[in-house]
Amino acid sequence: MRTVLLNKEPVELFKLIKFEGLTQSGGEAKKMIEQEMVYVNGALETRKRRKIVTGDVIKIGDDEFTTALEKSL
Repeated sequence: MRTVLLNKEPVELFKLIKFEGLTQSGGEAKKMIEQEMVYVNGALETRKRRKIVTGDVIKIGDDEFTTALEKSL
């Protein structure tokens, strides 16, 4: 499992999926969520704008990652 660093929180789920390169667009990310392909913390997630914060685990197919807040220098 890899860790995705967030520069702020919360982040909307569909944006995180897009920014991590799992889809080409936000529309594709929303469709993936609508098609019940996304799990957050082990539960099926159907809310496109679900707020993701540090420690959340997102799973889409074989891709699984957790989130952490990037520390400012």
